[in-house]
Amino acid sequence: MTDPNHNILFMQLIIQNQQIAMMAMGKIKNPVTNKIDRNLEHAKIYIDTLDMLLAKTKGNLSEYEEKFLTETLKELKLNYIDEIDKDKKSGEGEKNKEKAEKKEEKS
Repeated sequence: MTDPNHNILFMQLIIQNQQIAMMAMGKIKNPVTNKIDRNLEHAKIYIDTLDMLLAKTKGNLSEYEEKFLTETLKELKLNYIDEIDKDKKSGEGEKNKEKAEKKEEKS
């Protein structure tokens, strides 16, 4: 028999990792510093932690818990991909800007 508090604590664990990952992606402010702190490597660690939790608890979750964890992971992964794409686009923009500046210098 499962302690009723375990369900609440499990959900809090998911939400805690979700919030930290969202902060690390720069999607929400850090409540301590009241600033946007962006570190995609940290975000990936928290996403991977939830992925591991899903794998390790397979077959031991209620339907609601499994759906909640799966949907949370889906949301986090989509946001992570969005942030990676932003970095790629801004990186390409910077490279194009540098090329244009070098062309101007040669002229």
